[in-house]
Amino acid sequence: MKLDKITTNSAFDYGYLLKRMWPYIKPVFFRIIIAFILAIPLGLLDGVTAFALKPYIDVVVNGDTLSYGNINLTRDILAFWIPPGIVIFAGIQGVLRYLNTYLSDWISLNIANGVKVDLFKKLIYLDSKFYDENSSGLVISRFLNDPDLASKQLINSIKTLITSFTSALGLIFVLLYNSWELALVGVVVLVCAFLPMALLRKKIKQVSNKTTVVGGNITTSFNETYKGNKVIAGYNRQEATYLKVKKLIKETFDLQISLTKRTGWLSPIMYIIASVGIAFVMLAGNQLIIAGRLTTGSFASFITSLLLLYKPIKTLGQDLTNMQSIFVAISRVFDLFDFNSRIKDDGKLDAPSKIEKIEFKNVCFSYDDEHEILHNISFDVSNNQTIALVGNSGGGKSSIVNLLPRFYDINSGEILFNNINIKDFKLNSLRNSISEVFQDNFLFSGTIKENILIGKPNATIDEINDVIVASHLDEFVESLPDKLDTNIGENGTSLSGGQRQRLAIARAMIKNAPVVILDEATSALDNKSEKIVQRALDNLMKNKTVFVIAHRLSTIFNADKILVIENGSIVEQGTHETLINIENGKYRSLYNMQFKVQEAVH
Repeated sequence: MKLDKITTNSAFDYGYLLKRMWPYIKPVFFRIIIAFILAIPLGLLDGVTAFALKPYIDVVVNGDTLSYGNINLTRDILAFWIPPGIVIFAGIQGVLRYLNTYLSDWISLNIANGVKVDLFKKLIYLDSKFYDENSSGLVISRFLNDPDLASKQLINSIKTLITSFTSALGLIFVLLYNSWELALVGVVVLVCAFLPMALLRKKIKQVSNKTTVVGGNITTSFNETYKGNKVIAGYNRQEATYLKVKKLIKETFDLQISLTKRTGWLSPIMYIIASVGIAFVMLAGNQLIIAGRLTTGSFASFITSLLLLYKPIKTLGQDLTNMQSIFVAISRVFDLFDFNSRIKDDGKLDAPSKIEKIEFKNVCFSYDDEHEILHNISFDVSNNQTIALVGNSGGGKSSIVNLLPRFYDINSGEILFNNINIKDFKLNSLRNSISEVFQDNFLFSGTIKENILIGKPNATIDEINDVIVASHLDEFVESLPDKLDTNIGENGTSLSGGQRQRLAIARAMIKNAPVVILDEATSALDNKSEKIVQRALDNLMKNKTVFVIAHRLSTIFNADKILVIENGSIVEQGTHETLINIENGKYRSLYNMQFKVQEAVH
């Protein structure tokens, strides 16, 4: 499910896309109808001024009399009423325009918000592999920017199309009213002006998709610059980072200019077509006036209508181009909706509140279809035991513990809780039975209290205070002016490494799950911080079944079972005493590398 590899195939299936949009359109459909109805007179009123020129020139300027049945409109009457009448119509058009704009924005924002909310819900339920495969920038671009383009602009564009179309109809009516012969020329011009649009659809789709990918890469670079600013500075990577983003921005420029090269000629071509049409109209109009078949006022009204008609035709062309970009965005949005998590929540059982036994049976696992990470992993751990996973980096230790809460699913074999396959459990229930503390725990922007409550949203203040003490955070919290309501910043930037770890431990502790995963929870800390955090971990581990990934072997001497993982396989397992006595054993080799010197000191 790599976002940059997905091709959008439904961008021109408008019926299908509108059907997919219907659940978001339906709640505001009545307002949409009102907005579209308002757009009709808004466009039709564009022809009022041109229509008024015929009687104004023929009667007011030339002195003729205009008769409708028994009603004779004289120069004095029309000279008095036409100018204020135009102003009145302009005022009506202004009010309609305001109402139409307000309704359109209200509708568009509601549709956009509905799409974004559902798309975000989709995002948070996608599996871990999706986040492994896609950059943060591309995810933000596809899940945040596309819904805005697809939803907010759809209604506005359709409204504008209706306004432009009805404006064109109104002006065409004025053309027909004045001279049907000359109107034929205008219709030919109108048809010719739309022909170039058919050539643009495929190119708009290609450039739009490529621009999304490049834009996502730019967003990723900005995110990485923000989060990795110290690394960039420490390794003097400012210039290299600058050149990378500069290249991406240049790619965006080239893509946009590429589209402009292919669409920019549309406006000049339409202008030329309209000019040729006007030239023919003027030649034909002169002949009709000489022949007495067309009055001066009719000709002036016709030419004015034709000139005014150029604007909605030009706008229609641009609106159709924009509409195609919008439908490409809509198609990309619903491609995202069609993503499904590879972790299927088909289980019917609740996970046991007491874990008697956890067993891995011949488990094989890979992150992709080519490279197997774990090979026939088999072991078991009993209730309230601690099992430690050790070995060199990249051996598969983290992969094993990531399979317990089903962040990923195995290729073959079984993982059993109390002799029941974990796939038979409801996913929420399974994950509620497991707490995790990682080397680099993610903390959310907000307060200390809010981060602890992630473990148990309905926890009481007494429960919070208990875990604050048990995680050895009490002295630190008491030293803060706002205590538990202290804001820790984005990802806990205002906290030290040890404080972050203890807050993560408090979060796991209040969850009170029967299984605890500790993934190198102390490896990034100094000795003093490690001792404090280790005491907090000891409290967390009480009466729990614990999986420990340890870089420092001193933290796992008392483990009930130690697994030595190498290249995705268990090469040794047993207690510390058993493994340390294996001649030329892997565990003994690791131990010797880490502790010979330390034992000599002690």
